[in-house]
Amino acid sequence: MTLSWSDLKIGDTLPPYTAGPLTRTHFVRYAGASGDFNPLHHDETFARAIGLDNVIAHGMLIMGIAGEAVSTWIDVKHLKKLSARFLSMTAPVDWDDPENTTKRATIVITAKIVKIYEEERVKMIKADIVAKDLQGSRKLDGYFLAAFP
Repeated sequence: MTLSWSDLKIGDTLPPYTAGPLTRTHFVRYAGASGDFNPLHHDETFARAIGLDNVIAHGMLIMGIAGEAVSTWIDVKHLKKLSARFLSMTAPVDWDDPENTTKRATIVITAKIVKIYEEERVKMIKADIVAKDLQGSRKLDGYFLAAFP
């Protein structure tokens, strides 16, 4: 879906974007791509030693998923800003909770248009974004700004 300036209204919601379920392999691949090899993200023994039930996703992996969602809604060349804050941890699908693991490891990004305006003769929108798992736990929230020709 590519957004069109003329079709947008404040309060519009964008189609949800779903990623996952995320596995430990996703975490390890992200570690390799980012260079962040903190054992918190791949070593269950280490994670348990510091008081967690399991390894957790890199926050920036979740933000990357949010960025991927934004790029499905708008052409990336129109993106002016993406801002987010991290709210809770994400465990992988291989967590030892067979009833809820997929729900906890699947991330859904939603967005709502909160502002439509012009700035220096450029048509702009601001949309709030939220990332949640299927149990409703908020992983991050933030916003993006986009300019339209």
